[in-house]
Amino acid sequence: MIKILFICHGNICRSPMGEMIMKQLVREQGLEDVFTIASCATSREEIGNPVYPPARAELARHGIPCERRGARQLTRRDYEDYDLLICMDSMNVRNALRILGSDPEGKLHKLKEYLGSADDVADPWYNDRFDIAYAEIDAGCRALLEQILHA
Repeated sequence: MIKILFICHGNICRSPMGEMIMKQLVREQGLEDVFTIASCATSREEIGNPVYPPARAELARHGIPCERRGARQLTRRDYEDYDLLICMDSMNVRNALRILGSDPEGKLHKLKEYLGSADDVADPWYNDRFDIAYAEIDAGCRALLEQILHA
């Protein structure tokens, strides 16, 4: 079982988009039984809140179902439970390390690393460009899945 946890600031936009996109890609490959995929926040600001409506709408535009869920915060236990912790930006990495204490097994990565980039995934909360965030997250998820399948 390969366990992936997507992480962003509030767990209402980018990380649930990553979760739902990756679940769709895995479904398309018939690999649902091989993966566990979830998402969480580094902050407590949105705990319990559903996926932000514009993020749900962007997923729907691409035919990706958005499961009912409430935002939750990253915990130290998540480090033990997941193989990969995939952050959307540098601040998420910094805050995740604050929560986790360290990353001794090298599980923590930024999503765009899988595209050969050190850049952050643009945050649609601030720029209202859910289309751009979707494109970046989709590309990153495809590259991540490709790397996992051909490792």
